[in-house]
Amino acid sequence: MKASILTQALGLLLSLGLIVEAKASSAKKYSRTEACKPHQPFHPLPISQARTKTCHVASHGNGADDSKNILSALHKCNNGGKVVFDEDKTYTVGTALDMTFLKHVDLEVLGTIKFTNDTDYWQTNAFKQIYQNATTFFQLGGEDVNLYGGGTLDGNGQVWYDLYAEDALILRPILVGVIGLHGGTIGPLKLRYSPQWYHFVANSSNVLFEGIDISGYSSSKNTAKNTDGWDLYRSSNIVIQDSIINNGDDCVSFKPNSTEIIVQNLHCNGSHGISVGSLGQYPGEVDIVENLLIYNISMFNASDGARIKVWPGVSSALSTDLQGGGGSGSVKNVTYDTMTIDNVDYAIEVTQCYGQKNLTLCNQYPSKLTIADVLFTNIKGTTSGKYDPDVGTIVCSSETVCSNIEATNIDVSSPDGDDEFVCTNVDEVMEDQAAVCSMLKSM
Repeated sequence: MKASILTQALGLLLSLGLIVEAKASSAKKYSRTEACKPHQPFHPLPISQARTKTCHVASHGNGADDSKNILSALHKCNNGGKVVFDEDKTYTVGTALDMTFLKHVDLEVLGTIKFTNDTDYWQTNAFKQIYQNATTFFQLGGEDVNLYGGGTLDGNGQVWYDLYAEDALILRPILVGVIGLHGGTIGPLKLRYSPQWYHFVANSSNVLFEGIDISGYSSSKNTAKNTDGWDLYRSSNIVIQDSIINNGDDCVSFKPNSTEIIVQNLHCNGSHGISVGSLGQYPGEVDIVENLLIYNISMFNASDGARIKVWPGVSSALSTDLQGGGGSGSVKNVTYDTMTIDNVDYAIEVTQCYGQKNLTLCNQYPSKLTIADVLFTNIKGTTSGKYDPDVGTIVCSSETVCSNIEATNIDVSSPDGDDEFVCTNVDEVMEDQAAVCSMLKSM
């Protein structure tokens, strides 16, 4: 009789998605700051508190939605616990998950979390963020939250790549939404087949990303587009490090009001570079990006290495689903230090005419956003030769909006040996070694 009652109790816990294990209260605290190497964050990251209990999430295992099981486990082990997604299990998520209530909790992903391909549901119910029509499968936020384990998050992107080819205005969910997280570690994890960006980090601070493995290409004729590795927005004191990114857009993108960010030790392949921007997209908005260090980057088969992209002072259309121009703000104190490139179109690109092909119009309506105190240093390698004889371009829309932009120790050439730079409306560019900058006074 007692055994039967125990069996029923265990069955009830499994049906709720919960198995709780007691853990020793002496579990060690975790220092995020000490994990940041070689450069540490602008400000110390808060220490992660000890976890004293464990909840295992049950999986239906047949493709049925496991979202209720996940939320039950999170509520049970919130405030001092660890939620485990077991190895060799696949968890199906078919419901938008709001996980912004979390506090002092770990999510250890050992298995696979796969999002359904119900495009009608996700277009209606994915969380709508406030920037560039971004939507996310889930929102992860709160205080002292760690997501790791080396398992896989699968965005089931192929159906989205094909649908976007038919309708460029569909809302494609972002795989990882970090929204309002203050103190956290994300990684190691494998991220696969995101419908759009892989990370959107908004209104967050004191977060470390490390050991992220990003990959996911289309298996049809329709390319996987806009698959940025990270997009940071209104966030500060973030570190991204020790990760591999195989994608088709920005490896990392610093969107408006990204400050005090360190990006280090990344391998980027197939991307659009490490990009500041795009900025100045929305009239009436003030975009500020400052205090960035980008260090030790390997960049392969990309359109750009180090990149700053700003919209002009006039409305422009980059694509059907991306228009803008006319906003103001500033970029200040940005350092790109140590980058190796191979088969990259431009080693360095600075433009204030993003999204506008009419250069005359850009000159007539220059950007309202200033760029100052930018250093490109220790950049070496070979371009693709696409823009021969130029290997880089630093172009400001007027003489008043750019100051103190320096390029030093640049050893970059094309496959034919060309090594010229084009600079426009730049008051000072330090020429060094193979970098040759033509100091043009106008377009």
